[in-house]
Order: sequence, then C-alpha cells, then structure tokens
Amino acid sequence: MSQIPDFQAIADEAVASIAAAADLDALEQARVRFVGRKAPLTEVLGSIGSLAPEDRGRVGKDGNAARKAIEAALDSRHATLEGEAMGSALLADRADVTLPGDHFALGALHPITQVRLEVEEIFLGMGYSVADGPEIETGFNNFTALNTPDGHPARSESDTFFIAGGEQDEVLLRTQTSPVQIRTMQTAEPPVYVIAPGTVYRRDDVDATHSPMFHQVEGLAVDEGLSFANLKGTITYFLQQLLGDRDVRVIPHFFPFTEPSVDVSVAWTDRHGRTDWLEVAGAGMVDPNVFANVGYDPERWTGFAFGFGLDRIAMIRHQISDIRLLYEGDLRFLEQFS
Repeated sequence: MSQIPDFQAIADEAVASIAAAADLDALEQARVRFVGRKAPLTEVLGSIGSLAPEDRGRVGKDGNAARKAIEAALDSRHATLEGEAMGSALLADRADVTLPGDHFALGALHPITQVRLEVEEIFLGMGYSVADGPEIETGFNNFTALNTPDGHPARSESDTFFIAGGEQDEVLLRTQTSPVQIRTMQTAEPPVYVIAPGTVYRRDDVDATHSPMFHQVEGLAVDEGLSFANLKGTITYFLQQLLGDRDVRVIPHFFPFTEPSVDVSVAWTDRHGRTDWLEVAGAGMVDPNVFANVGYDPERWTGFAFGFGLDRIAMIRHQISDIRLLYEGDLRFLEQFS
C-alpha cells in the first residue's frame, strides 16, 4: 500500500453522509459506500498484512476506530428513519377511534336448554343425581316394566312412534324418560333419588301447546317411608324455586305406573291476557308392580315419581304463547334469549 489514508477524514465524511440520508434506501447506499465489502476502509483493514511492520498497529487501531464510529452512526440513523417510516405509515392508515366497532354475534343456549340446566341445578341442590338414557327404547322399559299392559292405548301406533326391527320386543322412540328410571333401578340399590331429563316423542297433533317431539325431566325417589306428602312438598318446592310465587293446582289423575296419581298445573297468562291452567307435570306414588318388575321389595321400599314438561316450563318462564316458536329456528325469536 503506497499511502495510509486519513481514517478520521473518512469517518467524518461517512458520518456526515449518514446524517444526510433522507430515507432507508439512501442510508443503505451510504453503508455500502463506507463499510461495504469494496469500500476503501474495508480494503485497507483487509490488507494490513502487507503493510510495514511499524505501520500495522497504528492502521489497525485507527481503522477499526473509524469503522466503529461509522457503524454507530448507521445504527442510530437507521433507528431514527425506521421510527419516522412507521409513524408515516400509521398516519396514512390512521383509524377513527370514534367509529363504532364491528359487532360479532355471540351464540347462546336455547331457551329449553336454559330451563333444563336450571331444573338440574335445583334438583342437584335437593340431593338428586342426573341420569341419561337412549331415545330408542324397548317396549319392556318404556311400557311393560312401568305397569303398562299390552293393549293399553299408549302402546298403539296412533300414540307411539314404533321402529321396525325388534325381534323379541318392540322397538320405539321413547314416549317418556321413565325408561331411564327403570334402567337406574335395574342397576342401583335403594335409596334412589334421580332425575332424567331428555327428548321424548309422541304422535300428538301440532298446536300451540303440543308437539310430537318435546322435552321432559322425570324424577324418581325410592326410600323407606316416603309418602304423598313428600311428593307434594318436592313438587311445590321445585315450582317455587323455578317459577316463583304462582298458583299450583293438583288434581287426581291416572297413570299405570303410579297410584295414587295426580296432574300438576300452574296458572298461566297467554299473550291476550287470558289466565288459564297449563299442565306441567304428572306425578304419583310408584305402583308396587313397578318395584316388583325391577327386583325391589315393595313391602320395604316406597317411592314417588314425577315428570315435568320442559317446553311448557320455558313457555311459562318467558311468556311464550305458542310451543311451535321453540322449534322453528327463527333467529329473530331465539336472539331474545341470548
């Protein structure tokens, strides 16, 4: 090398050029010019070995000092220009924070599901457990074990949806969740306190208060010394917890699987302001024949059973006058319960 460059002059020129860079592209050009692979400073530092021994230390020290000063200036200017570029981009794409935000519709539980969960919570608080069972049932579990003999109107095709294929027993869509009670008693020893919510099917004509598919929660209590007073107290407490202070009517009725049996209705006001009784439950003391069918000793154990219509409870809770609204899937209706 014929002449050792003035490293301070190179550093001063580079720092001035870097400070004058108006954008990141100009800054990159300055970097290549002063510390790129073909820059004079880089070439000098790369050829120190060819210098006279007495010059090598001074060139290495001064050259590296100049390079560090240039690189520091590059880093500082790069940070400044990058911040300015980001600020410009934000200003160009500035959002009006006073505008209303986008609305995202949230899903919600169906009103029948809401009522079912409330019912379960009340009975769980009373010490009951929740059981489930299949919707496709046998004639034994749905009828025979429940003291409903062959030839009973409920076992006719005009009342029940039968399914072809049962070789030894009838196969059908359950007409009640009582088969879950039978399955529970077949596998559990008393005492038993259980509710069975679920979907049931009957050949009902569709009108404002009836549907061929609806929802029930049936309950069963089996213990020593249970009486009708226990049944009435349970139903009354449940309805008060769920529906508040409302008139309840209990009148005699007949069910094959309970004796005595009652219908339970509550006062209900329709959309026209007319008050009437709406049946919400059937109940009674478990017939001893049902206990015999599942292997319970009817001389030792007594019990009561009840079944509530979840759809009708939802109608009462929300003053819905037509049960069909619950099944039409109309979002204008369902969004009112979200």
